[in-house]
Amino acid sequence: MKPADAANGHVDGGWWPRSNDPMAEFPALLTALAPWVGAVTRVSYHLDTWASVERKVPIGGRAVRFEGFHSMDRNTVTVIGTDSRRISLLVVPPDTSGGMARAALRSAAEHDSTASVADILAGNGAPNTPSTMDN
Repeated sequence: MKPADAANGHVDGGWWPRSNDPMAEFPALLTALAPWVGAVTRVSYHLDTWASVERKVPIGGRAVRFEGFHSMDRNTVTVIGTDSRRISLLVVPPDTSGGMARAALRSAAEHDSTASVADILAGNGAPNTPSTMDN
């Protein structure tokens, strides 16, 4: 995650899930993001990047609304918490090698970074398209 006083950019940080299964990946992410956004109320994602998920899912004792869009960047998710606090994250494709993934995560979290998602991934040798879904 970028520091609170960081430059506004395309993303606020990065995430490297290990699969395209929302129920395997999102609960831990949403718990980890609670200090930044409070209790998570909504997650937006690209429909073709993730396996299907129910529209409302109980996570951490709360109903979290999952909203899929074709118009979102395939390599981002947006998490919205209480008081409409929001974080946009670069999503490093699950099949990216460890070194490339870690480099992309560091770039996404750089204090002064205003690079696009595509530029962050390309600049670190990571693929700019998600891997095939594990339906």
